[in-house]
Amino acid sequence: MAYSPPGSKGAQKMLLLGAGELGKEIVIEAQRLGVETIAVDRYAGAPGMQVAHRSHVINMLDPDALKALIRDESPDLVVPEIEAIATPALQELEAEGLRVIPTARAARLTMDREGIRRFAAEELGVPTAGYQFANNWAELEDAARALGFPVVVKPLMSSSGKGQSIAHNPGELRQAWDYALSGGRVQNTRVIAEEFIPFDFEITLLTVRTVSGTLFCPPIGHVQKSGDYVESWQPQFLSPLVQEKAESIARAVTDALGGLGIFGVELFVQGDQVYFSEVSPRPHDTGLVTLASQNLSEFALHVRAILGFPIPEIVMSRPSASRAIKSPIAGLYRIDGIGEALAVPMTQVRIFGKPESTLGRRLGVVLSSGDTVEEARDRAQRALSQLSIHP
Repeated sequence: MAYSPPGSKGAQKMLLLGAGELGKEIVIEAQRLGVETIAVDRYAGAPGMQVAHRSHVINMLDPDALKALIRDESPDLVVPEIEAIATPALQELEAEGLRVIPTARAARLTMDREGIRRFAAEELGVPTAGYQFANNWAELEDAARALGFPVVVKPLMSSSGKGQSIAHNPGELRQAWDYALSGGRVQNTRVIAEEFIPFDFEITLLTVRTVSGTLFCPPIGHVQKSGDYVESWQPQFLSPLVQEKAESIARAVTDALGGLGIFGVELFVQGDQVYFSEVSPRPHDTGLVTLASQNLSEFALHVRAILGFPIPEIVMSRPSASRAIKSPIAGLYRIDGIGEALAVPMTQVRIFGKPESTLGRRLGVVLSSGDTVEEARDRAQRALSQLSIHP
């Protein structure tokens, strides 16, 4: 395929729905291959907008606004980067010939936890935690009694773990319900209650569907607090048996979803058992570590795959770790200590450039490498401790 320069008649045009920190890296990688980029988000000045050729601010849950923008821009491909999108509109446009990454159906299924959980457990038969859905408080009480405590309560659609919590006993269930209702991307009283699996650890298995087959990145270990990623590292050691089970589940889910690109498949590991948790049909926040650990980051892999270019191999460069830089304040902010953080060996600091903060918002990431995962994690923690955020 021949590419004309961005802005010219024959340019390859990519429209990104969601322009956060992950979208920013997708834009950068696409531009490295000569692609014209358009970033779309619900607010102005989003990180991806700062580097895209042009940008738009719309409510992506408004199907008419979404269809009007896409038809006006007439991109070669649309790349969803968030869940909160009017996916039926994408399915309608896809039927007219628009290319949606990986597919409009995959975007619809994975945008809410009910769709993907029923798809994985009930249609594909992959192992998952027990679950029930609740439309109101009384149904949640019934679900919790049936599943047993502790129970995990989540909104059907959210990002960065917002609205997700664990009720350890009946007395904590009301708080979990209220938190789930307040943390969802859309106003919805329906929640999912999940059996709590006392897993040994959880992983992200980045799975890349390419024109020549499926590839797997080395497993990524991670720590989440209230469902939100705070630390990740690569590689996470898996026994050959667990590795085989993890890849089998990831392949089954991603093959069924179809399309090209990278999928962030989240899995729980308990002994030799592997359980499917969630899947994102796009780069994953825990995969930010690949900016330091691999020959091709998850963003480079995603762009290459969706453009139909070959990916001969994924090579682990060195053990690496990431730590999220999270804000303790809301509003305008300043970040100090970047120089001190960069004084830690084999360390990078990526500031996302979000125009303002909310409490707990991810404003950047620290990336460190070492001879071992333990050394990389220690360096990332030391670098993070040098940073401070204040008004």
